[in-house]
Amino acid sequence: MRRSLLVGAVATLLAASGCSVAQRANGTAPAPVAPAAVVPTVIAPPQAEGLDGTSGAPGPQVCTAITRTLTARFRGPVTAKPYAWNDGGLPAMDLCTLLLGDRPVTIGVSALPVQPDTLSRLVENPGSVDSLPELGPDATISESRIVFQVADRAVRIMPAGGIDRDPADGIERARAVAIALAVRAAVPKQLRPARQADPTCQLSTAAAERFVQLQVQLRRDYRVRGALTCIWGTFDATVSIVEAFNQSTIPEADRVPAPVFAPLGQPGYYLPDAGELVFRQGKRVVRVTALTNPPREVTLDALTTIVDPLLPLFIR
Repeated sequence: MRRSLLVGAVATLLAASGCSVAQRANGTAPAPVAPAAVVPTVIAPPQAEGLDGTSGAPGPQVCTAITRTLTARFRGPVTAKPYAWNDGGLPAMDLCTLLLGDRPVTIGVSALPVQPDTLSRLVENPGSVDSLPELGPDATISESRIVFQVADRAVRIMPAGGIDRDPADGIERARAVAIALAVRAAVPKQLRPARQADPTCQLSTAAAERFVQLQVQLRRDYRVRGALTCIWGTFDATVSIVEAFNQSTIPEADRVPAPVFAPLGQPGYYLPDAGELVFRQGKRVVRVTALTNPPREVTLDALTTIVDPLLPLFIR
C-alpha cells in the first residue's frame, strides 16, 4: 500500500512539472531561450574628434550672433568658434561653441521642430533639476545644462565645468541665464535649412531611408578638415556616418565589457547598446550609428548595409 502511494506521488510530481520518465530517458533538450535584443541606451552618438567649432559646417549659427551682446553685458571678451556641427542624436542638434574668455559653452538648437518628449530627453541629468520660468513654462536648469524652447525649436546650453560650481571650472547661474536669454532672442533669425547635403553622402541615402523606414526630413552633410560627415534624420530616427583622420586611438575599444569585434576594418568594433559600428582603415576612423525613438535593435548587418556604399571611399 505504501509503495503504491509513493509511486502515485512521484507520477503526480512528474505530471505537474511537464516532464515524463520517457522524456528524461531520451535526452530531449529543452528549447533554447532566445537572448533579449540589445537596444541602444544613448540619445546621441559619441562625438568625433575635431567637432568643436574650430572646423565644421559654415553658415549661420547662434554663437557668432550673440558675442557682441554678451561682451557688452559681461564687460569682458566673449567670442565664438566660427563653425557649427551636428551631433546626429535624437533630437538631432545643431551645435556651436561660445567662448567666455577661454571657457567653452556648447549651445545646441534642435535641427527639427520639437516633439512632445524633446525637452525631457534633453534634460537627461542625474542631479537636481529646477524650473526656470524666465525662459518659459517648460524651461529647466541643472548643474550641467539649461534646456528650454524657442518658437518650435529646443535649445540646450552646456557650459564646460557646469553651472553654479567653482568659478575656476564652471560659470555662475546668472551668467548662464544671461547667455540663455541672448540665445532665445537670436534663434529665430539663425535657423538653418533642414537639408544640407553632400553628393558623396547621397550614395548611402537609400540604405539610411530603409533603416528609418521613411523619407528623411533632415540632412546634415559636411567635411571637417577633409573628413566626411553624413547625417540623415527624421523626428523618430537618425543615421550618421562620421569620418575622422589621424585619430590616434579608438576610445570604444577600452569599454568594459569589451566591445564585439566587427568583420570590418583593422580593427573594427560593434557596440549594440550604442547603436554603433566603429572601425579603423589606414589613417581613417569611421563611426556608423543609428538611433530610434522609441529604441529598437540596431544590428551589425544594418550598420554595415548603411556604410557599404561608401566603403570604397574609406578603404582606398
